[in-house]
Amino acid sequence: MKRFLLIVIGALSIAGCLPKKELPVEPAISLTAFTVNDNNKAEMTLHFTDGDGNFGLDDEDTSGVFAECIRKYNLFAEYYELQNGVWTHIVIDPCDEIPSQEEDMAFYNRVPWVKPTGQDQTQEGEIKVTMEDWYLPSDFDTIKFRVHVVDREMNESNTVEVGPLTKSQ
Repeated sequence: MKRFLLIVIGALSIAGCLPKKELPVEPAISLTAFTVNDNNKAEMTLHFTDGDGNFGLDDEDTSGVFAECIRKYNLFAEYYELQNGVWTHIVIDPCDEIPSQEEDMAFYNRVPWVKPTGQDQTQEGEIKVTMEDWYLPSDFDTIKFRVHVVDREMNESNTVEVGPLTKSQ
C-alpha cells in the first residue's frame, strides 16, 4: 500500500511540474469537420483554444455585459450565398423583433462554459454544433459560413470559412 501511495505522490509531483501551456488570451478556432447526414442535418465541429480559460457562457449570463441581445451568443456563423458569381452576406439578426424563419436557424449559438480547474487555466477542446436547418431557402445553391467565437471578455477569435457547400435539392 505504501509503495502504491509513493507512486501516486510521485506521479502527481511530476504532473505538477509540467510546463504551463502558453496560449493567447483571445480564443482561437479551426474547422475540424462539417458533415451533412441523410436527414439533411449538418454537424459542424471546431477545435478551440483559449489562453485565460474564459470561453463559454453560463445559463445565468444574461445581465451586465451579457444583457445586450447579441451578447447572449458566443458562436457566430455568418451566412453567405454565391449569387451570380459574387459572395453575398445574408444578414440574419437573431435580435430582430419581427418573427421570421431565420430566428430558428442554428447560426448563432451559446457554447457552455467549462471552467478550468487547477493551476493551468488554458482551455482546449472541441465544439460540436448540430444545424437542423443549415441553409436558407433560396434560388442560389452554393453557400459558405464565416465562423468566429467570442469569450467572456468579448475577445474575438480568428475567423474560419466553412465551404463552399452545395445545398441538397
